[in-house]
Amino acid sequence: MQFTKQYPIRILHVVGGMNQGGIETWLMHILRHIDRDRFHIDFLVHTTQSCAYDDEIRSLGSQIIPCLHPSRPWLYAHNFKRILNKYGSYDIVHSHVHHFSGYVLRLAQQAGVPVRIAHSHIDSSALEAQAIWYRRLYLTLMKSLIAHHATLGLGCSQVAIVDLFGSAWKSDPRWQLLYYGIDLTPFQASKTSIDVVDVRVKFGIPADAFVIGHVGRFHKQKNHQFLIEIFAEVVKREPQAYLLLVGEGFLRPTIEQQVMQLGLGKQVIFVGRRFDVPQLMISAMDVFLLPSLSEGLPMVGIEAQAAGLPLILSDVITDEVHKIKPLIQKISLSQPIQVWTDAVLAARNFKARITQTDSVAVLENSEFNISYNIKTLTKIYVDKC
Repeated sequence: MQFTKQYPIRILHVVGGMNQGGIETWLMHILRHIDRDRFHIDFLVHTTQSCAYDDEIRSLGSQIIPCLHPSRPWLYAHNFKRILNKYGSYDIVHSHVHHFSGYVLRLAQQAGVPVRIAHSHIDSSALEAQAIWYRRLYLTLMKSLIAHHATLGLGCSQVAIVDLFGSAWKSDPRWQLLYYGIDLTPFQASKTSIDVVDVRVKFGIPADAFVIGHVGRFHKQKNHQFLIEIFAEVVKREPQAYLLLVGEGFLRPTIEQQVMQLGLGKQVIFVGRRFDVPQLMISAMDVFLLPSLSEGLPMVGIEAQAAGLPLILSDVITDEVHKIKPLIQKISLSQPIQVWTDAVLAARNFKARITQTDSVAVLENSEFNISYNIKTLTKIYVDKC
């Protein structure tokens, strides 16, 4: 292939902050596996607070560049232009801040950045349908700016693409799907090679307990309140049940209070941010529960399948996540809590028709493998430059 651009191609990813959410974890997979001699990646963030991935990002030769005040557009524009002048010309601005990407890409075009990518990672339509009038005006404006200033739009699923680029997205060649890819290496260790008892003991969980797992930030979208209600019903029928919650977020204190009010303080384990999620899934969890109110495409759903866990998902989650179908059960959020409870308890005795090793093999040969993702994304970057 003949390249029209000398390497390295310089890419500025725009994200709120590099903590351990799905978007950020995917970006770290990209940074770790991309050819960093050919592609130089920096991160423009909307915070000065230290985030979970900052040190690793810097160790890999990339920069964390704060651009503050996104809620004050004139000041943000000044900061954005100053940053591009200071850090040199970027070939690509790749924005992950959903609707606000419209404003980011407008500023990028004004600064002369030739390739401007809006990336949709969520389906916010259900929540945005309840928005008041000035929020709806903002959404309309931002989508118009994306349509005018994006040279490319990516979505992690069909529902995520529709949310940002409209139901007629297939008629515009700029908009395209790009599923998340994950590094499957940590999942190649099976329960036979990990000391399950030792991992559980670290969290005060008995070796023979029934453990329900969840990974996700404490945000309304993840529906933790309903998750706790389901668990409270499970405990009535299975006193040796535990709930392992991985993640942080502004709603964590509210959920902790709910747990204490229900008398579940000893059985709900809050472990915060973790860098060993694959190991926790393989060794500490028996079933994965994800009753989200909305999702783009939950990367943790792919990871749970790689771990060989039975998954119980809300029916709003796109079927595109279904790679190991014997592991997956979807339930409507309108169903009574008893239906969810029955499904969770039935999963304790679930015997999959596919082993965890086979699950990993299926995913290795799918679009959810980071190797496939890197190949696709680097081709997009090169072709557009």
